[in-house]
Amino acid sequence: MSDGITYSLSTMWAQQDRFADMHDFVRVAQSLGYDAIEVSHATAEAPFDRLLDGSGARFSGIHAPAPNREALGKRNSSLNLAALEDEERQTAIAETKRSIGHAASVEAGFVIVHLGAIGSRMLDSELKQRRLFDAGTRTGPEVEALRRETLERRAEQAPPYFERARESLAELAADAKERGVALGLENRLHYHEFPLPDEALALIGGYPADLVGYWHDVGHAEVQARLGYVDKRAWLDTLGSRTLGCHLHDVDGIGDHRAPGNGDVEWDYIAEGLPASALRVFEINQRQLDTDVAGAIPFLRERGVVA
Repeated sequence: MSDGITYSLSTMWAQQDRFADMHDFVRVAQSLGYDAIEVSHATAEAPFDRLLDGSGARFSGIHAPAPNREALGKRNSSLNLAALEDEERQTAIAETKRSIGHAASVEAGFVIVHLGAIGSRMLDSELKQRRLFDAGTRTGPEVEALRRETLERRAEQAPPYFERARESLAELAADAKERGVALGLENRLHYHEFPLPDEALALIGGYPADLVGYWHDVGHAEVQARLGYVDKRAWLDTLGSRTLGCHLHDVDGIGDHRAPGNGDVEWDYIAEGLPASALRVFEINQRQLDTDVAGAIPFLRERGVVA
C-alpha cells in the first residue's frame, strides 16, 4: 500500500445529489471503511474546491484532469495528450499540470493520467463490435471482421500520435518530478487509446520507477479482453513490477465500474499479479448501493486482492 493508506474510494461514487456538500461524501466514505479518497476527473470545480476546504479527507491521488472544467470549448477530460494539433495538446498538458499541482498541494502521492488517443473518437469498427456485443452477438464472421479491422487500423494510425504522447509525458514527468508527485499511466477502455502493454513499457522505461509507472484499471482490461483486443493478463504480466496502483471495479458484459462482487471478473490473476505495494483504489460508479460499496472491501479481501 502507499504511506499507510489501506483503502481509497474514488469520487466517481460521489456524483449523487446527496453529496452536494462533498464533506458528506468524505464522512460516508470513512464510515464505509475507506481511509482515503481519489479525486475523479469527473469532479467539477465547486465540489473539488469544497473537498480541499476542511473536509478532513486524506487524498491518495488525483485523476487528471481534475477538476473537470471547460477548456478550448469542451470538457478538459476530452482534450488529447496525443493530439497532432499543438494547441489542443499543449492545453491538455496544462490541464494535467494543474492536477499535478493540486496533488502536490494536498500531499497526494499520485496523479493518474490518460495519455491520449488516435484522434478524438472511437474507431467505427470497435463501436460496431460493441453494439453487437451488447445485442448478444459476440462471435461469428461479422464480429471477427470488425475485430480484425480495429486491430489493423490502430496499428496503421498509431505512430504519429504515439510520438506526441511520448512528448507530452516527458513534459509532465519533468513537472511531476519538481513537485514530488508520481504519474500513473492508466490502461484505457477503448482500443484507440494509449497505451497498450508494450507501449506502456516503452513509455515508462526511461523514467525512475517512483516517478512514472503503470496504473492498472481492472474493468478496462476486462472489457478489452472480452472484445478480443488484449489478453487481460498481459498488462500485469508485462508491467507488474512497474505498477504503482490500480482501479478496482467489476464488470457486467462490457459495462464496468460496478462494485466488486456485482459482476463476473475473475480476480485470481489480479491477486497474483498486483504488487503488494500498489495502491488499491475502488473506482465505483454512483449507481452502486452503500452496502455494495462497503461490501467491496471484504469481497476483495477474501480473494486476496486487498490486505
